[in-house]
Amino acid sequence: MKSERGFTLLEMIVATVILAVAVVGLMSGVSGAMRNAARLTAYDRVAQLARLRMNNLLLDYRLPRNSVVSGDFDPAQTGGMNAGWRARAILFETPPSPGPGQTALQRIELEIWWMSGRERRTFTLDAFRPYMLQPSDVAPGAQ
Repeated sequence: MKSERGFTLLEMIVATVILAVAVVGLMSGVSGAMRNAARLTAYDRVAQLARLRMNNLLLDYRLPRNSVVSGDFDPAQTGGMNAGWRARAILFETPPSPGPGQTALQRIELEIWWMSGRERRTFTLDAFRPYMLQPSDVAPGAQ
């Protein structure tokens, strides 16, 4: 009998099965990493949009107090995802004896929302700014 070198069919099948299991494991890991990267990219984009919107709100002194304002983001800014915002400005802290013309502290609450698949996700951001009290802000007889 001649001695032939090479692999048997059984060895080739076993090697192929081991390689297939390894490839499937690697592909599922890559798939999970891609999902996480997409989620982090969306979150980073939303955080940037929140900062931009908050900066605009902090500069807008015509923002109505104690009422909610909202809007949607331009899809060009969001990378095509559906996203929007809601904001509210409230008096946070006033002087001990408040009067018109005195400075108080105003809190601006901003909520950014976006759609991640069919799930609605939110990101909240708060900021504070000085606010000049108006006569309508002071209760009559409080001076």
